[in-house]
Amino acid sequence: MIIAVDGPTASGKGTIAKRLAEHFGIPHLDTGLLYRAVGRQVALNGGDPDDASDALKACKFSDDLLGEAILRSEDTGSMASRVSVHPEVREALFERQRAFAMQPGGAVLDGRDIGTIIAPDADVKLFITAGVQERARRRWLEMTDRGIDIQLADVEADIAKRDARDINRSDAPLKAAPDALVIDTTSFNRDEAFETVLDAVKEALNRQMGQ
Repeated sequence: MIIAVDGPTASGKGTIAKRLAEHFGIPHLDTGLLYRAVGRQVALNGGDPDDASDALKACKFSDDLLGEAILRSEDTGSMASRVSVHPEVREALFERQRAFAMQPGGAVLDGRDIGTIIAPDADVKLFITAGVQERARRRWLEMTDRGIDIQLADVEADIAKRDARDINRSDAPLKAAPDALVIDTTSFNRDEAFETVLDAVKEALNRQMGQ
C-alpha cells in the first residue's frame, strides 16, 4: 500500500503522513528532507542554490546529513525551495524516492509531487492544504516555542514566496493530482486533521476493496 501525501509548506502534511505510517505500520519518508539536505549541502559547499550546477553537486550529500537538526530550520527550508526548482536536482533524487515507495509492504511519502510524479500509481493520494495566514501562524508558533524571535508577518511573507516558487516552477510544480483527496485543515487542530484524513483514507481503501 502506497499513500502519497502532498501539500504546501506548514499545511500539516508531514505530521499527518507520519501518523498514517504509524497507524498502518509502514515506513514513512519526508521527501522534503532530501531537498533540505541538498540545500544545506549547497551552503556547506559555499555554492549558490539558484545555480543548477551547484545544486546538482550538492545532491551527493552524506546520509549523515539527514539526521542534523539544522535541516529543520527556516533558512534551510528556504534553500530547499530554491534548489527544488532545478529539474536536474529533481531527477537526481527521483530514483531514491521511487525506490522507497516501491519497497515490499508499501510506504507513506510526503512532499510536493508524490502523487503527481514520484508515485502516480499510489493507492491513496492526499493533498493537504490550509490558508496562508493559518499556515504562517502555525509555523510562527513552532518557531517562537523554540525560542526564535521572528515576526509573524515575516513568516507569512516567506511562506507566500515558497508557495509561489513551488507552484510556478516548470518541473513538477506543486499541485493536487487529479484523483487526490483534497483536505483543507485550516479550521482543524492536529488531532482533528488526522482523524479527518484517516477516515478519508479508510473510505478510499474500502472503495478499492469493494471494486
